[in-house]
Amino acid sequence: MDRLEAMAMLLTAVEKGSLSAAAREMRVPVPTLTRKINDLEARLGTALLTRTTRKLALTDAGFAYIAAARRILAMVDEQEREASGEFTAPRGELVITAPVLFGRLHVLPEITDFLALFPEVNVTLMQADSNVDLVDEHVDLAVRIGNLPDSGLVATQVGTMRTVVCGSPAFLAGQGVPQTPADLARMPCVTVNGPMLSPGWRFREPQSGEAVVAMVTSRLRVTTTEAAAEAAMRDIGLTRLLHYQVAGPIEAGKLRVVLDAFEVEPVPIHLMHISRSQMPLKLRRFLDFAVPRLRQSLARFGERT
Repeated sequence: MDRLEAMAMLLTAVEKGSLSAAAREMRVPVPTLTRKINDLEARLGTALLTRTTRKLALTDAGFAYIAAARRILAMVDEQEREASGEFTAPRGELVITAPVLFGRLHVLPEITDFLALFPEVNVTLMQADSNVDLVDEHVDLAVRIGNLPDSGLVATQVGTMRTVVCGSPAFLAGQGVPQTPADLARMPCVTVNGPMLSPGWRFREPQSGEAVVAMVTSRLRVTTTEAAAEAAMRDIGLTRLLHYQVAGPIEAGKLRVVLDAFEVEPVPIHLMHISRSQMPLKLRRFLDFAVPRLRQSLARFGERT
């Protein structure tokens, strides 16, 4: 039996949660996949999975075997890429993930310029506002905006990003310009619904540096940052977004930043990748190309003007 193939099938079944989903992912019949995993268990003399009508679960032996299988398959993948010349010439598929709007505005231009220089590299840009697992999704590089949790990923900082409160000139002329976060309690606001939705906006006292939470009234709740910016430009209320999400309207005079003295510290922007004993040249070349360019283009988002 092909043990590497069986390992890959087992790993896919665990990641997808079912044998049928794994079979669809790998484009093989379910009986074939089931037989391969059964043969693997027979060879090892132990059960790796417990199967119920609803889901798959790993046995204790399965947990240990899956961890070893991940390492073995990663090592084989790396050796195959080295043999194909991926480590000696920039070629092959590069998978990058980034937030949807940030990816379009700031990452896509770097990718297109990079592709013009390296004709043997192809790029997949995965745009998602939720964090993608680099291992499970086979992603080479991720753009992350925000403070990072502890992880085994390698991070290269390329900038910082302010969080700004802004409103249209007409709205501010009619409602008045807030002087402190406490003034927001009497002003209509536009908020973005999400898993971390809070009735208050966080600020920082400019003198003491202490955190301040201002309660806001949502005149309008939306589900995307683009809608929040559009509503603010239509004079509905103040909104609070990352600077890049409203940079265009601010520069065009359609929105005006307020309470900038009370802003929280800008959050970091990182490029992140999995630590490898030998980095593929396509990734090394992209980092060498994109990091200095991003640092230059993003510098304006971390400083108050």
